[in-house]
Amino acid sequence: MKRNTWQREAVREALGSTDGFVSAQSLHSSLRDSGSHIELATVYRALSDLETEGEADSLQQEGENLFRACTPGSHHHHLICRNCGATVEITADEVEQWAHDVAAKHGFTQPNHVVDVFGLCAACTAASAAK
Repeated sequence: MKRNTWQREAVREALGSTDGFVSAQSLHSSLRDSGSHIELATVYRALSDLETEGEADSLQQEGENLFRACTPGSHHHHLICRNCGATVEITADEVEQWAHDVAAKHGFTQPNHVVDVFGLCAACTAASAAK
């Protein structure tokens, strides 16, 4: 575990107060807007470290890595709105069993996986139908 610096703590707090997934650039911008002198490269490093330590999830959307605070040590998946970015953590026992079975069938052990399901949330669906 890396030492906790003020920059890392600032990134952790900013990420924790953000709903859904956010880019490093967007997080950097909001930190700068609140008066922080943190550099963009430092934000990237802090987010990478938080992800490695299980304190942040990441996903790639349209070629950009997005990050979200998460509960360390909890394996979960996401439903993500393609329109507004709203995110819901979900469990998927069937996926867990499938990953284990497929890995075992091919002689693999300790399988890891990431499942992100993209769609439209109820609010965006309703707004789209109202047009």
